[in-house]
Amino acid sequence: MSLATLPDVKPLLAVRQFVAFGSSHGVVIVVLIVVAAALVVLGRRYRGTALERRLSQALALVFAGFLVPVELYWLLSGRSAIKYSLPLQLCDLAAMASVWALWSYSSAAFALTYFWGLTLTSQAFVSPELTGPDFPSLQFLSFFGMHSLVLWAAIYLTWGVGLRPDWRSYRIAVLVTIGWAVVMFAFNHVVGTNYGFLNTKPVVRSLLDVLGPWPWYLLSELVLGAAAWALITWPWKRQQAPRKAHTAA
Repeated sequence: MSLATLPDVKPLLAVRQFVAFGSSHGVVIVVLIVVAAALVVLGRRYRGTALERRLSQALALVFAGFLVPVELYWLLSGRSAIKYSLPLQLCDLAAMASVWALWSYSSAAFALTYFWGLTLTSQAFVSPELTGPDFPSLQFLSFFGMHSLVLWAAIYLTWGVGLRPDWRSYRIAVLVTIGWAVVMFAFNHVVGTNYGFLNTKPVVRSLLDVLGPWPWYLLSELVLGAAAWALITWPWKRQQAPRKAHTAA
């Protein structure tokens, strides 16, 4: 076979770019659901036993074993600008909170894991802010890996272990979120970053597009977020919760 008849291999060697709702995105969602269901079954099986805390702490170590190297890589490698590399997004903080919640059953950490995970981190699977290469790139794995771990922790602790949010959890989540937003807005303004999309909307289409222009979408986020968090707190308070998160912060 002459060189002229060889197939063009350049398209095969080119790095594929991630496409929202493409095949890799679909696989991620399937894995998210399957692992979440398995964690619920596992948590319920060992709920109230001597192995429950050991299992939760083992999960905390596994999650930390993924999160710490990823955060250090982006922070220290010099491969990304300060606007992306610092662990200041709510999803970064939610990941840290989820590890601590798994390890300690802290009520404050559980509150942040539950509210941030179920309503904010979950948006990464609906409108992913990922414009880099597709699987198996580090960008792809770290983005979906981190967001998946937070959701898994929230689901496992709530529907597996049996921790329950209450109105104190609600207040903690609202106050911490407002405090973070105030600090990050000032930081973004001084440094020229856009953590939390507080100073401008993301470059890709997202749910923020339907909430109005800046700065009104921030107020819309606050009102809708507070209402959504109240809605996911109220059903638990109607029941006699079998367990509560420990009061340690």
